[in-house]
Amino acid sequence: MATTTDPDICCPRFDPTPWDRAEVTWTDRLFVKDRVHSILRIPLDFGAAMRRDLQRLQAAGAVPDPAIVLTDENSLWGADVYIAAAKDVPGATMARLSGTFLCRAYEGPYSRMRTWIGDTKAYVASQGRQVRRLLFGYTTCPRCAKIYGQNWVVLLAQV
Repeated sequence: MATTTDPDICCPRFDPTPWDRAEVTWTDRLFVKDRVHSILRIPLDFGAAMRRDLQRLQAAGAVPDPAIVLTDENSLWGADVYIAAAKDVPGATMARLSGTFLCRAYEGPYSRMRTWIGDTKAYVASQGRQVRRLLFGYTTCPRCAKIYGQNWVVLLAQV
């Protein structure tokens, strides 16, 4: 989705500034919704779901700018994946997300996720709010994260 002459780079470099400590409000924000299988929250088929859904988005001319990929880690055995869409996508399950989210951006390995979750919950509490649901925004694919030397994750706490 990035415009680059490097065939190894498919994701744009992530700028955390607009997301960290930001409040985002969506009303019926359109997403392609998919489901991935996991074992103890470790995804098994995330890449396959992304390829399938990105092909559908591209074929429909529905790739938005910016691209947003969120997961709802609602089970040890699977997660719902939400990929932003500019319009309805034929053959895909569509979902609309509404709500206000307090966001935090983190850089590092996924093994720090538990710490990031605790920090996000503390941040939300410091704002006098309560977390209703947490969504996780993955900003680059693993290959691009390795090329850039940075692995950014945005936590969106619905309040």
